[in-house]
Amino acid sequence: MQIDSLIPHRAPFIMVDTLISVTHEKIETKFHIEATNIFLENGVLREFALIENIAQSGAAGIAVLSKSAQEKPAEGFLGGISKLVVHELPKINDTVYTVVIPIAQMGNMYLLKGANYVGGRRLLECELKLVGA
Repeated sequence: MQIDSLIPHRAPFIMVDTLISVTHEKIETKFHIEATNIFLENGVLREFALIENIAQSGAAGIAVLSKSAQEKPAEGFLGGISKLVVHELPKINDTVYTVVIPIAQMGNMYLLKGANYVGGRRLLECELKLVGA
């Protein structure tokens, strides 16, 4: 399934390449960092891009779980970020593996816990509130 059928983002703002697996317990994605990524600074992907990767991973997984993937993905927004910890940042040509755990849902609001990894090393972790996903 194409990521752009699940989320409203378009290039160059798509921060997810592949939806690996989606269950009610866990969403897994991959993202390869190309040299053309607009969120690179001195060859390193910035923190906000990793947060956006977690948010897009969660939104894509929620779309699959709710079977809401349509021609036009649902609009939504990031309602909050908490418990943010940055361990390290990835570089050009790294492939980021992301795990998102759905924690709670109330209507169209979702609380998610996410983390990014490269080669088994944790990059960033946080909790996100998505609204309208």
